Amino acid sequence: MKQFITIFCFSVLLVFSSCRKESFITSPDARLSISADTLHFDTVFTSLGSVTQFFKIRNDNNQQLKLDRISLRGGSASAFKINIDGSPGPEATNLEIDANDSLYVFVSVSVNPNLNNLPFVVADSIEVQFNGNKRLVQLEAWGQNANFLRDRVITGNTVWNNTLPYVILGSVRVDTTATLTIQKGARIYLHADAPFLVDGSLIVQGEKDTSARVYFRGDRRDVPYDQYPGSWPGIYFRQTSKDNVLKYAVIQNGYQGVVAELPSINANPKLRMEQCIIDNIYDAGIFAVQSSIIADNCLVSNSGKNVVLVLGGNYQFNHCTIATFSNSYITHKEPVFFLTNNVKQGTGTLVADLNASFRNCIFWGDNGVTDNEVVVSREGTGNIFNVVFENSLWKVKTAPPGVIANKMLSNTDPLFDSIDVQKRIFVFRLKDGSPAINQGLVTGLAVDLDGMSRPVGLPDIGAYERR
Repeated sequence: MKQFITIFCFSVLLVFSSCRKESFITSPDARLSISADTLHFDTVFTSLGSVTQFFKIRNDNNQQLKLDRISLRGGSASAFKINIDGSPGPEATNLEIDANDSLYVFVSVSVNPNLNNLPFVVADSIEVQFNGNKRLVQLEAWGQNANFLRDRVITGNTVWNNTLPYVILGSVRVDTTATLTIQKGARIYLHADAPFLVDGSLIVQGEKDTSARVYFRGDRRDVPYDQYPGSWPGIYFRQTSKDNVLKYAVIQNGYQGVVAELPSINANPKLRMEQCIIDNIYDAGIFAVQSSIIADNCLVSNSGKNVVLVLGGNYQFNHCTIATFSNSYITHKEPVFFLTNNVKQGTGTLVADLNASFRNCIFWGDNGVTDNEVVVSREGTGNIFNVVFENSLWKVKTAPPGVIANKMLSNTDPLFDSIDVQKRIFVFRLKDGSPAINQGLVTGLAVDLDGMSRPVGLPDIGAYERR
């Protein structure tokens, strides 16, 4: 008898549990929340997939809820792909969600090439059906055709125009005897494994209007990855490279910005930069090893190490602004400018001649831990060491020894136009009342970084002339 009662109670428990498991809310008024009504994918280059986005479907009831169907309305032919709690789409049926629980829907997109040179919109939607209700989540992606180059070697005289963007996968290399000319308005997007290597010559022909500048940046266009520093390696002017010119170029979000290795192989500087912007670089915005650079009206901003010039070389920087503010991506803990005539190699030190001049420049950093934003290091006495700073503004606790410094403004806030670290607003033009206004040396540079004329008379210090 006792055994019978035990078996009977166990059977009742099983039936009760089974009934509870099948107890779903069936009312059309059941509460269901979806975390997004639209998923937007920023510009996706054709034939390259996007990152994955997701939304949550939550059962806000105190009973289980059964979803009749989640489906991608475009089906298997859609540019979008879905995955529902680990199960690939384009649809899934009879999905159970426990009370006050959620499931995840993951979405990715690939855009097929077409003949349109301009951005185009790809759209679809996901339908969620339950208890006689239908809910939609809209999907939208901007797609764009591009020139895709994988591990490409540029030979001869080659021209890139602005008809389609260039997406670099693996690497691109300008061969030793080649010249690559990039015309105004071109956009260069580089993958995480794609350095831009120059063994020959690179000529960038941007112009002053924002749309006419030439942009180098990572190929991730989706938020927040489009703002991350270190998203592609950088531009490298290597040993045999010569006669390079960057004009109105914008270099963003790289691990390094511009790297110049060793002296030019002819009498011209290895690299000339005019009206260029290098911004949001993880390591060094400009890194040069015993090289030669002329930089006019350039901005190097918010980088781990803005400018690093080592083992001597020949440098002329005129009307440049070199500045960093600690922000959510870059912690300002290194000086914005570092110059040496030497470099450590093993247990020894290599030393080389150094000729460098910096006129009408701003060297500034804030929100960091650096007292001296300009650091100059000299080793030995047998090599040329000629370093001149003139009519510039710098933030230094101790002026660097061994350099000539004329008419310098020290530790005086340059009063940049708009700096809002939280909102990532960095406008390095000058406010009214800036101490840098009309304090420059006449250099013969007719325009500033905006391409606007500098007035007759004393110019402002920095890359921008106050209007």
